[in-house]
Amino acid sequence: MTIEIRPITQGEAVEYMRLTPWVSGFPQEEPEPVAWYTGRAAYPPLVQPTAEQLEQYCAGLLTDWYRPQAAFVDGKLAGGSAIVSVELTLPGGQQVPMGGVSWTAVLPTYRRRGLLRQMMGALLDDCRERGEFLAGLSASEGAIYGRYGFGPATFQHRWEVRRTDAAFRTPFTDPGRLELVDGATAAAVWPTLHEQIRAIRVGEISPSAGRWAGLAAGGLPADGSGPAHHLIHRDATGAPDGAAIFRLPWAPDPADAGVLALASLEALNPDAYRALWGLLLDFDLTKRVVAARRPVDEPLRWMLTNPRALKLARTRDNLWLNILDVQRALEARTYAATDALVLEVDGVSWRLDAAPEGAACTAAPGVPADVSLTVQELGSLYLGGVRASEFRDAGRIREHTSGAVSRLDALLRPDRAPHNAMAF
Repeated sequence: MTIEIRPITQGEAVEYMRLTPWVSGFPQEEPEPVAWYTGRAAYPPLVQPTAEQLEQYCAGLLTDWYRPQAAFVDGKLAGGSAIVSVELTLPGGQQVPMGGVSWTAVLPTYRRRGLLRQMMGALLDDCRERGEFLAGLSASEGAIYGRYGFGPATFQHRWEVRRTDAAFRTPFTDPGRLELVDGATAAAVWPTLHEQIRAIRVGEISPSAGRWAGLAAGGLPADGSGPAHHLIHRDATGAPDGAAIFRLPWAPDPADAGVLALASLEALNPDAYRALWGLLLDFDLTKRVVAARRPVDEPLRWMLTNPRALKLARTRDNLWLNILDVQRALEARTYAATDALVLEVDGVSWRLDAAPEGAACTAAPGVPADVSLTVQELGSLYLGGVRASEFRDAGRIREHTSGAVSRLDALLRPDRAPHNAMAF
């Protein structure tokens, strides 16, 4: 058996795309409701493209933004994956290039032969060659990608809120106004709003090419969830400062009827946030609101007179990070305190001199380490979404200097939990 890992040519693009779940029809997620989906099914059905649509899509596939690699076995295309070029917001507000691993698939008849391992090596080498010191992905299964150095770094909540119990604790007078708008108006608002959000949200990702084009197109999704409705909030000057996308799906079973499914909600300030939720939780002829892909520290629960009206239905890891260059990564973000620690990462010691205004990271061969960990744990800790003390207590990192793990936690702690609503 001869295995070759290489980028595809334009002439191989259609065959390459036939490997992906979008075209092949093979499952793309674990058999339970996924983090980004508000429906009741395990995952929504994929609308497979026609041959003509696939040809049109593949005509512009190979770009600097989308960098595919493929596995060929005895000359036959058997697996594929790609790097999507995006930016990630770090603590301190820096937006740095990240290679996003996406659309990974191996044909069932070629699995368990090491193809994914070899493709992943080629993808991460490509990131390093382009100067991307971070790689990220959203894992379809939780046990696969840790072996390649990825660790879960952000998490999402899936909520269900009983509308009839969701009264707000304090009265509210909106200084702005809400508008129901068409898809074209929403498509004009969302790009600017997202840029403002990701400038201040640790863990947020830049949108992929063409991300907002579908809003103006409209249409009905194949999963029966109904048309998208677009809600915009404007401040007192008329500038958009919040938006939401929701659906009111029809259900044949009365137990599932009367659901408002929230796909997206972003707000730049508490007034816009309160106004958007105020309408969504008081929509006539609905019984509950289902909201997926929500931040783990969202304040809505504490705005309600009955916090039990909000039921946490699921917590799911979202962005997994792989630190490809420890020195550059630790110097790129800011820290919540001033301290110096020696971190041993996969057997290599680094001295981190950290402060709120920035950091210096230098090789420290022979210097006794304060904490030892692997690059997988460092990926989880990097944005502050996981505490080092959790890994210590789980036996996954070693503390050599008493109190060093608590000091590391104090350095890495963000003001808010990292979150990314954007996928790639």
